Amino acid sequence: MNVKKALSNLRGFQQIEPVSIGTQLYRHLRSAIIRGEVLPGQALSEAETAKQFSTSRQPVREAFIKLAEERLVVIQPQRGTFVVKISVPDVLDARFVREAIEVAVVMEASTQARPETVASLRKIIDQQREVQHGHNDEFLALDEEFHRTLALSVGRAHAWRVIEGIKAQMDRIRYLSLDDATPTPLLVEQHSRIVDGIEAGDPTAATAALRTHLRQIMISLPSIAAKFPDMFEQ
Repeated sequence: MNVKKALSNLRGFQQIEPVSIGTQLYRHLRSAIIRGEVLPGQALSEAETAKQFSTSRQPVREAFIKLAEERLVVIQPQRGTFVVKISVPDVLDARFVREAIEVAVVMEASTQARPETVASLRKIIDQQREVQHGHNDEFLALDEEFHRTLALSVGRAHAWRVIEGIKAQMDRIRYLSLDDATPTPLLVEQHSRIVDGIEAGDPTAATAALRTHLRQIMISLPSIAAKFPDMFEQ
């Protein structure tokens, strides 16, 4: 998709959330990159983005820096800012770190097993089952809510922020994999098994189910890289 067209979809975003313009720009650009609306190798113009949204260049610069920290763009002095290709090593490193954190979260949740937490997670799973085929944005938003709910249920808000900061490359793969390499019913079933372990107060079962869920990306990754070779670093 043309960069200008992708950005034009964000017009009027300033009124959506009570956060800074830079943060809103970052979130929307991040989403556009993850969804493949702005493709690897495409340039993001600081001046053009600032002009389009009637803002100064400072919040745009802040957004670009945050994107660079997540390895979604590279800022090249005197040349510009470019969307980077997906790095398989980055994806695997992010999965490794995310698993280490979320296993600890699920172990805590299993020892507490509060009924309200289980009910909230079951509700999210039911909503995922109702998502129509091809509505990947809705499905992944619920997936995000599921994992965030888990972390917050045991008071691990900072742990979730760490995960958010490292999983951008994973999210790019996950978006490409639905519903082809990774059928959504399989992910729903994996979520159910995690909650089954938590509800039973069984950390071993719950963490085993979580590991299977988070390692699904390693199964789908080769076929995704073969299907979208231009999206990946060689």
